[in-house]
Amino acid sequence: MMRKPWRREESIVAFNLYCKIPFSKIHYKHPEIIALASLLGRTPSSIALKLVNFASLDPALRKRNISGMKHISKRDEEIWNEFYGNPEGLAYESEVLLAKFKNEPIEKSAYIDTADIPSEGLEREAVIKARVNQRFFRSAILASYNYKCCITGLSSSDLLVASHIVPWAVDKKNRLNFSNGVCLNALHDRAFDKGLITIMPNFRVKLSQELSRIQDRVALDIFFNPFENRKIELPQRYLPAKEFLQYHNQHIFNS
Repeated sequence: MMRKPWRREESIVAFNLYCKIPFSKIHYKHPEIIALASLLGRTPSSIALKLVNFASLDPALRKRNISGMKHISKRDEEIWNEFYGNPEGLAYESEVLLAKFKNEPIEKSAYIDTADIPSEGLEREAVIKARVNQRFFRSAILASYNYKCCITGLSSSDLLVASHIVPWAVDKKNRLNFSNGVCLNALHDRAFDKGLITIMPNFRVKLSQELSRIQDRVALDIFFNPFENRKIELPQRYLPAKEFLQYHNQHIFNS
């Protein structure tokens, strides 16, 4: 039986899912793969195979000597390159297409709270796009770290944050660069953002001398001191870029 050809829109939506689930979970029995198969009118096996195709293009996996399919379609390669050339554009397009396949407004499809968003106009569109992309980034980073804080190992997703290494407001070009993110719990995300801790280019945690001013020594001994010089748990994909870590060390960290 002839295989059903993949349309560009379907491939982009599949790429969206590739970014959002851990590589180790790519399997035809995964519920999100089953759900997307139903949405696109395909088999779960065909969706899983498409995700493996994208994995074959992933340089982070190649560095770990993990390879997928040997024969990759030109379209899949084009979509991969398009994302890394314009991540914000393709990330948002993938969410728009996913909402279209669901026959839902993008706000509902992407789980965006619109309570504090203008009811109409260009400002509403800009805010929704930013939040959709922020949520996409969070999903990709948490999946890459297998839903665990890279410092403490905490695995409660409600307490996890996709932390930008170089802040969102500082570097527009790398806002959705997955190598500009790490998965942290809410407390260490706040400390990272305030320069009280950093991650060195050798992927080890460094504490700021500013923490010594905290009078609650018990809290320090529980939440910070045990992690001094400890190596973070590295992600399955999207290794933090050393140049971004160096920026954080030099411009945000309070040594």
